[in-house]
Amino acid sequence: MKLNKMVSSDRSKSRKRHFSAPSHIRRRLMSAPLSKELRTKYGVRSMPIRKDDEVQVVRGHYKGQQVGKVVQCYRSKFRVYIERIQREKANGATVNVGIHPSKVAIVKLKMDKDRKNILDRRAKGRAEALGKDKGKYTEETAAAATAMETA
Repeated sequence: MKLNKMVSSDRSKSRKRHFSAPSHIRRRLMSAPLSKELRTKYGVRSMPIRKDDEVQVVRGHYKGQQVGKVVQCYRSKFRVYIERIQREKANGATVNVGIHPSKVAIVKLKMDKDRKNILDRRAKGRAEALGKDKGKYTEETAAAATAMETA
């Protein structure tokens, strides 16, 4: 069921908006999941990837290799280039292989004050949602509901 009537669920419109998105929105689209350790540490599931983050490839031909640093975020191609992930061209030159950010996991974040603020803000929102025991139906709530009905 569609919740927001202002957002289209048309596939062609979604694809058009994705591939013609401006750079500041592509930054958000190019988010990568955090590793399990970082996820528990910061209470955040994913972050927009940036240049000097350390990542590990989790899908595709280059998966499971050692951790590498992000050399470049190529927003117009929706790809990131990672330090030691390269291939050889026919003429012998080596080139970086572009990998989509959803196929990597961030192992180490490059911290600065802006990124710290983003993490704090998102972790706070998630903590508030968890604090309410969202979706949990306990015996206390059941007892309170029956007490309200009898009164």
